[in-house]
Amino acid sequence: MKVVKASEISSHVGAVTGVSDWILVDQERINVFADVTEDHQFIHIDPEAAKATPFGTTIAHGFLTLSMLSRFAAGCVLVTEGVKMGVNYGFDKVRFMSPVKSGKRIRGHFTLMSAENKIPGQWSFKYAVKVEIEGEEKPALVAEWLTMQFV
Repeated sequence: MKVVKASEISSHVGAVTGVSDWILVDQERINVFADVTEDHQFIHIDPEAAKATPFGTTIAHGFLTLSMLSRFAAGCVLVTEGVKMGVNYGFDKVRFMSPVKSGKRIRGHFTLMSAENKIPGQWSFKYAVKVEIEGEEKPALVAEWLTMQFV
């Protein structure tokens, strides 16, 4: 966790705030996500049928990859000193660039784009996030993620 004083937040705008650890996206994780979201499209859960696709194997749901941002953020985003809670505020942009094949590892890269003290004790942050796929040139996704912190 990168705790910073409110007076120092603006000095981090434009800087990389962190790169997460690698996380394995295996078939079990994909299957559990399919069950939770009730999205059982064969491309995600049927390895035999997925062999006939251009991917040659099953792929993670785009929303599974996106949902991993919360896990990746631990240790990569700034936490305002004295924070009481942080919340997900949404996205200005999300693009799924490349599928994550079952068995691949992914990680998140975070750059602080902006930080604004909306009202006393309430901070709005925008992060540029890229989810890298190990061994691949093209990222899984890029996003502009909005978060709020209450101090």
